Amino acid sequence: MTESPAARHHREQQAGSLTTGTHILLPDGHRTAEIDQVELERDDFGSPALVLASLSGGGTLRVAIGTTVTVVDGTPDDVTQLPLPANLPEATPLEAAAPNDGRQEQPGAGTGPINVAPAVVVPPLPPVPPAVTGPGEEELALIPAPAGTPESVVEAAAEAHPDAEGVLLLADRLSKGVNFKSGSCLKDLSDLAHELFITLKDADGALSVADLLTVLPYDGNPGRWTSVEASLALASYICRQDGQNARAEVYEKLIRTPENQETDPFKARMAAKVRQRSLNEPNLYDKEIFRSIDNSNHDAEREWRLLRLESLLFLRAHGGSETIGMSELERRISNELEAVRS
Repeated sequence: MTESPAARHHREQQAGSLTTGTHILLPDGHRTAEIDQVELERDDFGSPALVLASLSGGGTLRVAIGTTVTVVDGTPDDVTQLPLPANLPEATPLEAAAPNDGRQEQPGAGTGPINVAPAVVVPPLPPVPPAVTGPGEEELALIPAPAGTPESVVEAAAEAHPDAEGVLLLADRLSKGVNFKSGSCLKDLSDLAHELFITLKDADGALSVADLLTVLPYDGNPGRWTSVEASLALASYICRQDGQNARAEVYEKLIRTPENQETDPFKARMAAKVRQRSLNEPNLYDKEIFRSIDNSNHDAEREWRLLRLESLLFLRAHGGSETIGMSELERRISNELEAVRS
């Protein structure tokens, strides 16, 4: 049996297995387009639910994950630059030049209306979120250079609090050498800055230690950046409390550094959506804190409250969210500081 052109060039495929570069038959059944980018949107239970296919010709196609779509192997059209289905006849020069009055001749059937499939209009992509610009050289100059080596800054903090066991323990580990490529070393520096500010109320000492981290660039490693991010949030809060608003704004710009790394517009929009959701629904460890209170475990309660305080400081440095405003954040941060210092 002779194989038809349609059978040779069309194949069925589930939407969940679509990949970049695939030519897909659009819903009108005639036109095709090449997929430039594929993203999965999950439902509220975390399961893949919707395929968002960004088309190279512009627009986005939304397809349910289990839908069967037609994939086409064709040649690009000179006008649309999209592959054409193999089973569509080409128009002759006479047909192309003839005026279209809405009727055509059909062999053995006289004249009748032309059955024209409705055109599918692919909506344009939504606007790309505005790029986050980092601080300039003049703004970065507001962050003072460390007084000596990183080890000497840590040593000065330890000498200022000779009876603080937590500070001495961290300083002892850091005295062996500060390695900014080590995630554990960055974590110790961040913990030291928080210990100085939260427990000992030494804002100046905490800021000097935090500034060892705040000037580090974002290297794409989430583990190391977590410590830098926590130090930026702490430094921003200390400067705001001290009236150094211009310097605080520098830290707040730096904390948004990862947000301007994505150059693909589609991925940037999806990342912005996920980021806003995390800001609106932050993890404030309510269950863990209440469980510790019920069990009268004060040490565990303090540790969970410290984590909650870090989350609140980050939200504050980020400008708040759609669910928690700045005034509410200030109130909650003050409450947590009082709770962990008592």
